[in-house]
Amino acid sequence: MIFTPPNGHSSAWLGEGGYTMRVKRGLTGHRRHKKYLTAAKGFRGGRSRLYRTAREAVERSLQYAYVGRKLRKRDFRTLWILRINAGARLSGLSYSRFMHGLKTAGIDLNRKVLADLAVYKKDDFAKIVELAKAALGK
Repeated sequence: MIFTPPNGHSSAWLGEGGYTMRVKRGLTGHRRHKKYLTAAKGFRGGRSRLYRTAREAVERSLQYAYVGRKLRKRDFRTLWILRINAGARLSGLSYSRFMHGLKTAGIDLNRKVLADLAVYKKDDFAKIVELAKAALGK
């Protein structure tokens, strides 16, 4: 015997006993959607209003942010080296010779500190360059 539902909806029909239970997930889904839409605030057009587009944009932006945190370290190191090189050349020494001189003199300053000295404390940096020159035997 074939059972047909009284209202014509066969997808929810279990048979003679009745219908399936439906699970309302409004709150959970709403929270999940809201999380992405809040993160997409300020994005243009549908990227800030439509859930799927916003989710794609937010996930991509998080990937860019992750990569950007790595790139920032490289960029700062490059900047520090440029500043140290400029400061050392004012005293007649190239960057590589200066760093080698520091190592032989036993001066252990990182590039961030050296770059800061080269920009803001030029006279102190010049003294460090002289110490590096002395260690090289110039």
